[in-house]
Parts: sequence; structure tokens; C-alpha cells
Amino acid sequence: MTTLTNLLDLDPAQLIAYCGELGEKPFRAKQLQRWIHQFGASDFDAMTDLAKSLRDKLATRAIIAAPAVISDHTSADGTRKWLVDVGQGNAVETVFIPEENRGTLCISTQAGCAVNCRFCSTGKQGFNRNLSVGEIIGQLWMAEFELRRTKGIEPGPKGERQITNVVMMGMGEPLLNYEPTVTALKLMLDDNAYGLSRRRVTLSTSGVVPMIDKLSQDCAVALAVSLHASNDALRDGLVPLNKKYPLVELMAACKRYLEFAPRDFVTFEYCMLDGVNDSDQHARELIALVRQADVPCKFNLIPFNPFPESGLTRSHNPRIKAFAQVLMDAGIVTTVRKTRGDDIDAACGQLAGEVQDRTRVQDRMKKMAEYQEKFGKNFGRIVEISS
Repeated sequence: MTTLTNLLDLDPAQLIAYCGELGEKPFRAKQLQRWIHQFGASDFDAMTDLAKSLRDKLATRAIIAAPAVISDHTSADGTRKWLVDVGQGNAVETVFIPEENRGTLCISTQAGCAVNCRFCSTGKQGFNRNLSVGEIIGQLWMAEFELRRTKGIEPGPKGERQITNVVMMGMGEPLLNYEPTVTALKLMLDDNAYGLSRRRVTLSTSGVVPMIDKLSQDCAVALAVSLHASNDALRDGLVPLNKKYPLVELMAACKRYLEFAPRDFVTFEYCMLDGVNDSDQHARELIALVRQADVPCKFNLIPFNPFPESGLTRSHNPRIKAFAQVLMDAGIVTTVRKTRGDDIDAACGQLAGEVQDRTRVQDRMKKMAEYQEKFGKNFGRIVEISS
């Protein structure tokens, strides 16, 4: 039995090679790519400018299949969230955020996440597996043409594009699923596919330093870094990956990246946590951090979206404004992210999906809670004892 090739898994060069295997010339790959990514076609018979012989070959050897939609919810503010099935009991979430002059799609790259940042509900779901190219780009393919159908807009280049910006900020750490993520990025940028500008595609990472350097050479898009802390001691507790790649290494990687990036700054995302990382002193430490590293940047302050397991609460609005003012007074561009889609759990940090967790995070959290109740709240934590 022949295994069908999912053409959503192939970047432009791979599609040319695939057509070559079928005895076809390179221009056929470009035609095919336009049908798939510009017209949203999944039926080879609809691809009328392809030779009948090629369509017949494709019908028996290939398929165009994005993950199936399990649920589709629209928020009161217009934000739309899809839960999509990626198999074996796993589902990920994709979010579309409409604004007056752009439409942004937030894409997931993993089923769950192994980084386990303290303030992110995705990490509490644990981790199952990396998504394939087709599962990543399939979210954009599905969303673009579903939005067009909803609005009655024709597919193809003449129809008004609904998704103008993509952010790799959904479930998972993109740089821990490197090759499929970069292949999907290349499709987003290709003129025979989605033709997005590198400035309009943003990858967000919690700080996988070697892969930041690799991305700068392979497919440099706009870079956002989940910072969330002003010093290593604080970040170690909020973003465990910091123990492997501390702030001095992360800042150096950001500076190196900017030599190749489409934007001349890095966006630092900073989740505002009441009494944890939101004091004026923390803001002053951030200023010192980026100045010492000489990293041109902007800060995006994110009001925390609470969930029970975190044990954290959102900073109050006056505190967020005061924090932002310290940064702005130092000449750093600072924005406060507007909370969108929180009535359908589509806001930043709320994406949870459905993950068959092979890392057993929930079990370990439950067991730790039992031990802390039995032996005291500091069980399992490093406690400094003064001499």
C-alpha cells in the first residue's frame, strides 16, 4: 500500500524535487504551490492548468491535508480560536486576532510544551510531541481560507488577504522543533505561497541560544524573546530554560541575531506578575540589562492571565503603567498588550489544547503538592540558610 505524501509538508525546494521525481519540470511545482497555498485547493482535479497526466499521478500518490478542526469559537472582541486535531489524542490551538489594519494569526508548533514556564498554562499540560510541517503550515492554510469563506471572499491572489501577520507564539517552543518550524517559515515567506514579509512574521522563543544563532542564518524573521525577569535568580524560577542559557548568553545571542534580522530591534515579552517581577527596581534592572548588552529593543508588557496551578496573580493596572513609565523614561519603546479573547481562553498564556502528556507533568505536580503538605512548603526547593 502506497503512503500518500502530504504536500503541505514540502517547502518550495522540496516540492520542486518531488515534482522532479514524478518526471515533471520545476515550473509545475510553482503552479502546484500556488494552487495549494494561494487558492486553498485540496482537490487535484480543480487545478485546471496542470496537465491531466500530472493530476492523475498526484491523485494516487499525494494528498493535501491540514489538521481537522475540532472546535471553532469567536470571542466578543472578534478573536477567533480553533482547536485542531493533531492525532493520538492531541489537539492544539490556533488563534486569529483581527485589528483595524491587520489580521494576526498565532500558530502552535508543539503538542504541549516541555519548557514549563511558571506563568503559562500550556506548560502545565505537559509535552507529547513536535508538530510536522503540514501541521504547522496547515494552521495558516486552514485559517486563511476559513476566514475567507466566512466573509465570502474568493480564494486566490485577487481576494483580500485575511492574515497579514503570523506570530509563532502558540503552544510549544518553536526552536525546540527547529526543522519543521523553519520549513513552515519558508513557505510563509515564499511569493508562490503566502508571500508574507519577514517583518510580518515573528518567532517567539524562551531563549534557546544555539537555535537563535542558527535561525539567523537559515531564515531570519522578526524575533521576540519571552524574558519575564530582570535577573537570573528570578528568571530561573519563572523560565526554567534560563538555568541552561542564562541572561548574559541570551542577550549576546539577541545582539548577534540583529545583524541578520528584518527589524532593527528585538521585542522582549514580559508577563506582569503581582509582587513577583513588577517593581520599579525590576524595571531599572531591565534597563541596565539591555544597556549593558547593547541590545536595541522594545518591551511588550503582558497582563498575566491567571490559572489555578500557577499560584500567581496579575499586576494591577496602576503598577503596570508605573513600570512602563520607568522603561519609557529611559527611552525604551514600551507597549502594554491588550488582552484579547480571554472570554474564550484565547489570551496570551491561556492556550492549553488537549495533550496526552508523556512527561507526566500533572502527576508530578500533584505528588509534589502532597509532599509539601506533608513535609512543609519548602520541600523540593533550594532554600538559602544563613550561617
